[in-house]
Amino acid sequence: MNTLMWFRSDLRLSDNPALYHGLKACEGDMLGCYILCQQFIDEHPINPRQLWFIYEHLKLLQQAFARAGRAFKVLTVKNASDVPAAIHELCAEQGVGKLVFNAEYPLNELRRDKAVVATLEAENINCKRYHDRALVPPGMLTTQQDTPYKVYTPFSRAWRSQVKGVTFKIYQSDMNAIAAASDSPLAKGSDRALLDDAFAPYLKQSVTAPMQALWSVGERAAKAALTDFCRDRVAGYQHDRDYPATEGTSRLSPYLAIGVLSPKQCFVAARDTVGGFWGDDEDVACWVGELIWRDFYMHIIAAFPALSRHRPMQVYTEGFAWSYNKDDFQRWCQGQTGIPIVDAAMRQLNQTGWMHNRLRMVSAMFLTKNLRIDWRMGERYFMEQLIDADFCANNGGWQWSASTGTDAAPYFRIMNPQSQSERFDADGAFIRRFVPELKNVTGKKIHNPDGCVDNYPAPMVDLKESRATTIAMFKDLKGTA
Repeated sequence: MNTLMWFRSDLRLSDNPALYHGLKACEGDMLGCYILCQQFIDEHPINPRQLWFIYEHLKLLQQAFARAGRAFKVLTVKNASDVPAAIHELCAEQGVGKLVFNAEYPLNELRRDKAVVATLEAENINCKRYHDRALVPPGMLTTQQDTPYKVYTPFSRAWRSQVKGVTFKIYQSDMNAIAAASDSPLAKGSDRALLDDAFAPYLKQSVTAPMQALWSVGERAAKAALTDFCRDRVAGYQHDRDYPATEGTSRLSPYLAIGVLSPKQCFVAARDTVGGFWGDDEDVACWVGELIWRDFYMHIIAAFPALSRHRPMQVYTEGFAWSYNKDDFQRWCQGQTGIPIVDAAMRQLNQTGWMHNRLRMVSAMFLTKNLRIDWRMGERYFMEQLIDADFCANNGGWQWSASTGTDAAPYFRIMNPQSQSERFDADGAFIRRFVPELKNVTGKKIHNPDGCVDNYPAPMVDLKESRATTIAMFKDLKGTA
């Protein structure tokens, strides 16, 4: 019987557990598939930039399967509830006796996968799930009370203890190791047409053209970017990562988000730059800490399904009087707040589909703590714009910034965007790059140019007063919880 590899957020051949083990145990032919679900695109949401990135990598996977004499089908469905039937139909059409796939952890994805497995196993089609999204899969780390970790620091300690001394194997999948069976040819002629037709409604030249200039496509490009970072920039990462005008971060997040790179590949590459224990190198340990944060938020999403239903982890914050002022929200979205570092960050997002990590926190805290706009509005906007959009990390970051989440920043700890700007963009280089209205403003005035430039707006709010009001509101709410 043939084996079907169901690709999702794992669009690569290298270090793909489901593909590796599926090929290794395959007794017939291996074929691949990807399912584009309209409901997921609308509700999650999946934005056009990320859809373009997915499309480009699906083309490469399809070509790899074709070179090995195998089919790679792209199916389109309207609703998540249509997925089980669509996969079952493909299995029946192609003589599939086994389905392999890598796990995803948000609630809708878990429900979808459970329904698929139930449908196929009822027809005696074997289903096997593997883990590749996290270095340490959800469920493997618990407290001494056998409960999920809710705070990052003890989770991090447990994570480091778990991986210390582990020899991680990078899986290499050889698509040509098992030749396509000559007596059961797989139809491949329409594969590319199906892919193009499926993604055509979402790929607009106005969106894709800028992305093509900014982001290289393919596993080879992703691995090269990882190698370059570990060779040239991981040294100094702990310091350089905080300065948005500096190329101090890895910028690998778009590849991790759709699975062109695995976190294991990243960890091994970083580890191998150090002669001894990776934790003894402060820069490598700092970058690995970002991988731990990524794992942490996946564990949280898997353990607490309410978070996938737009609920806060800190239940008492359900009663916070969030604002839903559409005009204020739009000014934030467009980078017209009158706070230069926030505006530069939002314009970077809108123009490039990516935002510097520290500025994600700064802009999120300004929206939630100074404007007091519901964090869920900002969370969705980021999902609608980021080429590296990842539900678990995005939800975790927004709830951290809004002080509604697990491991939340205390409500009284609020980043002052002007202070952040003065500290991490002291000469205003990043601001001038994305806010050209301020290109001629000199000195420290670049961080607070109110009244200096006619075509730049005044600050939407007084930072000090709005901070004090927010703290008072949280304090009163917590006192009644």
